[in-house]
Amino acid sequence: MSASPAPRHIAITGASSGLGAALAMEYAGPGIRLSLHGRDTGRLETTATAARSRGAIVDVAQFDVTDAAATAAWVTAAEARAPIDLVIANAGISGNETGSGGAVSAGVTRAIFAVNVDGVVNTVLPAADAMLGRGRGAIAIVASLAGYRGQPGAPAYAASKAAVKAWGEGLRPRLAHGGLRISVVCPGFVRTPMTERNRFPMPFLMDADTAARLIRRGLDRNRARIAFPWQLAALCWLLAALPAAWGDRLLGRLPGK
Repeated sequence: MSASPAPRHIAITGASSGLGAALAMEYAGPGIRLSLHGRDTGRLETTATAARSRGAIVDVAQFDVTDAAATAAWVTAAEARAPIDLVIANAGISGNETGSGGAVSAGVTRAIFAVNVDGVVNTVLPAADAMLGRGRGAIAIVASLAGYRGQPGAPAYAASKAAVKAWGEGLRPRLAHGGLRISVVCPGFVRTPMTERNRFPMPFLMDADTAARLIRRGLDRNRARIAFPWQLAALCWLLAALPAAWGDRLLGRLPGK
């Protein structure tokens, strides 16, 4: 497994807060260009200002990643400034997936799939096209340990992360011949505005800065899958390997998101 060259231009979606903002700060430094996307303009500018204080050149853009044309235009504009070395498809959402009477919320379910799956596809495809054209580049797809197995408390969120996890794993060998490095990132619980809404115990909860360092280390080493913390990753792997009925009984006791 060869080490990746240090990226000089990094594009990150979902960089206005949480893990995306932490990743921007992890890479920020003199000679580094950051192209940052976010939904909240104010928080995105806060991230950009902090990154600039570390010497980085920062461009920001606010748009909806579910809009394929707008996302492709962002990639094209970033490429025009300087070839992108690393794209981190990080934008994602979760939510209360329970509708009235305990039924599944159709609106929340569709919104989760639109951002977590379509948004990732909309980011990765134009970036991959540009990178294949010059025969080099790296793409990180942020999935989750929740994607290892269906989760009764958050079925749409887990399924959306399982989809992009499998897609990234399939893309890696397919695009390697074109010089692309594809990594799938599967974090456990990270302290972010998203997890702050959780009202249940979150084992091995870690700070976003720590998670960002682990992700960067894995990308530097061109790891196919960057899953952490290892204790929770092992547990999720075991749950996925158990007979379905056993997993249903164990997971059915957990509260929803």
